[in-house]
Amino acid sequence: MPIFVFMKNIVIIGASRGIGRSLAHQLSRTNRVLALSRNLARLEELKDLTLAENLKVAAADLSAPNLKEYLTTVFNQELGKIDILINNAGLLINKPFTEISRQDLEAIYTTNVFGLFESCQAAIPFMKDGGHIVNIGSMGGFQGSSKFPGLSAYSSSKAAVASLTECLAEELKDQNIQANCLALGAAQTEMLAEAFPGYEAPLSADEMATFIADFSLNANKWINGKVIPVSISTP
Repeated sequence: MPIFVFMKNIVIIGASRGIGRSLAHQLSRTNRVLALSRNLARLEELKDLTLAENLKVAAADLSAPNLKEYLTTVFNQELGKIDILINNAGLLINKPFTEISRQDLEAIYTTNVFGLFESCQAAIPFMKDGGHIVNIGSMGGFQGSSKFPGLSAYSSSKAAVASLTECLAEELKDQNIQANCLALGAAQTEMLAEAFPGYEAPLSADEMATFIADFSLNANKWINGKVIPVSISTP
């Protein structure tokens, strides 16, 4: 009997570098992928390197006031239907608590929470036959995990993502849409290197992306509404 491979339509928000870039590269081998980021030049570079006919790219600024409407237009033009949404975009600012400004908070929460919120709102109407929303959180936002100085704004934003994911899963049950949050431990990415110069993470961006890709494609058959720690250390 012939084996039929059903390609999924996948949106990756935050795909110009690190884990998101690797996700776009890996998933576009056997699926239709729309990769979005503020840095369109890096996405175009990825498209040239990947040589995958299934990879499409588009610019997206999560701080834009018309984000939801813009994404709705892009999703309709490029895919029409969405099976998986991976919210990978993130901003990390490492500062002592007493030095964090309102501007810092607004920047972090706009990217990590508000942008993610509106990305979900834009994508859900395109998940006509069900779907899987995968929000990339952090061990820093996982209750009971070790916390680190300088990350109060970032970690609290990721805690908001975790709670939002649980709420999404409940609200979307009737639409057969599952939502899960992966609370990632450290992986060697540009964002990590910028925040913690000299620190070496136990996993590469490619290794973490391989896990996330498989989880996104398959885990919602058994898992919904969960915040899952992805770390080799005990919380």
